[in-house]
Amino acid sequence: MKARVTVMLKDGVLDPQGEAVRHALGALGFGGVEGVRQGKLIELDLAEGTTEDEVRAMCDQLLANTVIESYRIEM
Repeated sequence: MKARVTVMLKDGVLDPQGEAVRHALGALGFGGVEGVRQGKLIELDLAEGTTEDEVRAMCDQLLANTVIESYRIEM
C-alpha cells in the first residue's frame, strides 16, 4: 500500500524558495505568475494494515513541522 503526504508551509509563513521561483519565472518572461508556494511530496510504501492514523502520527512526529507546515495524506 502507498501513501502520499503533501507538506506545505501554512498561510502567512514566508516562503523564500517560492518567492525565488516566482522571481525567476518573471525573469524568464512568465509575467502572469503572481505567487508561488513550494512544498514537498513524500511517498511512503506501507505494509498492509498500516492505518491513516499511523501515517498522521508519522507526519506529526517527523515528516512535517506542524508549527509552520500543514500536510495532506492520500492513501
